[in-house]
Amino acid sequence: MILGLLGDDAVRETSLPELDRTPAPWESSMQATVECLSWRNVWDNLERRQTEDALGEDIYREFPVHTRSAIATAHTLLDRGVIDPDELQAKMREVRARFEGD
Repeated sequence: MILGLLGDDAVRETSLPELDRTPAPWESSMQATVECLSWRNVWDNLERRQTEDALGEDIYREFPVHTRSAIATAHTLLDRGVIDPDELQAKMREVRARFEGD
């Protein structure tokens, strides 16, 4: 079916994943982070998308689509030495503690 037919007989595409969903707060923060990395010429958007695609097809294929960006970003920042594993683990503990406190 074609999305966007005009008139009363317009039909919404239902076989595709929901495209109108509201992103979770962490997704919006993640998007802002990667946009800043691109803006500062640290990791441009095209390279990021290629990395997400490559890692998503192979290493992170079992992860939900909406989490692959976060995982690919962490993977790349670790590989480039921008953050180290101890920093990442500390941040993950901090976030988990926040969720457990709710």
